[in-house]
Amino acid sequence: MFNEPEPIRDLMEALQQSPDNVVLRAHVGGVLLSRGQLAEAEEVYREGLKLTPASEKLMLGLAQTLIQQGKTSAAMVLIEDLLKRPGATPHAHMIHARLLLKSGETTRASVAYRRALELDPELADEALAEALGIAGEQDDLDDMQEVDSEGRIRLRAESPGEVASPIEMERPDIGFDDVGGMEGLKEEIRIKLIAPMRNPEIFKAYGKPIGGGLLMYGPPGCGKTYLARATAGEVEAGFISVGIHDVLDMYLGNSESKLHALFEYARQNSPCVLFFDEVDALGAKRSDLQGSAGRQVINQFLAELDGVKSSNDGVLVLAATNAPWHLDSAFRRPGRFDRVLFVPPPDQEARAQVLRVLLKGKPQKDVDADTVAKKTKGLSGADLKAVVDRAVEAKIRDALSSGTPTPLSTSDLVRSAKETKPTTKEWFATARNYALYSNQGGEYDDVLNYLKLK
Repeated sequence: MFNEPEPIRDLMEALQQSPDNVVLRAHVGGVLLSRGQLAEAEEVYREGLKLTPASEKLMLGLAQTLIQQGKTSAAMVLIEDLLKRPGATPHAHMIHARLLLKSGETTRASVAYRRALELDPELADEALAEALGIAGEQDDLDDMQEVDSEGRIRLRAESPGEVASPIEMERPDIGFDDVGGMEGLKEEIRIKLIAPMRNPEIFKAYGKPIGGGLLMYGPPGCGKTYLARATAGEVEAGFISVGIHDVLDMYLGNSESKLHALFEYARQNSPCVLFFDEVDALGAKRSDLQGSAGRQVINQFLAELDGVKSSNDGVLVLAATNAPWHLDSAFRRPGRFDRVLFVPPPDQEARAQVLRVLLKGKPQKDVDADTVAKKTKGLSGADLKAVVDRAVEAKIRDALSSGTPTPLSTSDLVRSAKETKPTTKEWFATARNYALYSNQGGEYDDVLNYLKLK
């Protein structure tokens, strides 16, 4: 099969004699992988999966081989398919964590890393934990452990009633006028959330509560968080931005308590916008979760959205996600996140507005934002910031050489735009597959329309 020196040739010959021997095939693939023979290793694993498609060993080996070759999207599909199966190994969760970190989804990567350690604490990786910003958690976990009479490790509960204080509430000084483009999204938010806040007597007359939930999804860097903050500023409401680290807790039951405390704090300080970033990490599909702890957090989240024990009148709940397909479907029922908005990269007019905002306060001469916008198709708001930053850095280098600072020009920005690649392409590659093949309820029609596939 391969022209290899000893002892690889012997292994390959043995594999030819027993092609369905999963253990031998996994060993051969591992040897090739360790020797850097990635194409050969990939072929060995793929041939094996044709014979035994359910083999987790071969799937994990193939995923690691794909990662070594830089084929992270293909590896992600493979690992996520593996994690859908019951009893996925901790190694699969660990690979998932590394892939998510590579794609910039740090919050979901932290969740995957924690799941791996729950199943096998020996997999703790200090470098990975530090990259995820959760270094030291394992030491805290060790401090909490106690061993019962049968040698089993249990977690000690925190003192009754001891719950972390809610995070600080902001008072944003920006509004919709400060948000470039997104006119359709702004109008949706005005109708769904802002109109009830500004006309409470009309809505109360019809028995319509003031508040509600809205979910924004789309590629990273397109302004979902900024739009949420501007919504709070538009109605002069408080703004609480919630990340996964503000809720998830290693002590059993404390995550639910923290979540309840956040909602209670928002209710006591209404009108208030409660914003959940990367909400899919807190509201993942319950069918994908291995343990009951994650399901309890989701159930608590749903109960708070429903206002089962307390009214959410005056509380606007906004959430953002880059991966709506990972969110539990229960969150989209009426009364919860019943309005789902797609936040695409800015169009040409919006890009020009964003560029004008980014250029404020910077030395410039006759910059034509419309001309630059034409050259930046597909770029997100974050990408446009990179365009401006790169152009500024080039000007600084020139000034250091010549000793004379010069203002930014249109040509400077166009040149920088040519060097900036859209970071949204990978997201759309994934979203396209979900929109085409997992869109029974029409949830992702906006993605199809944007890609002109419908």
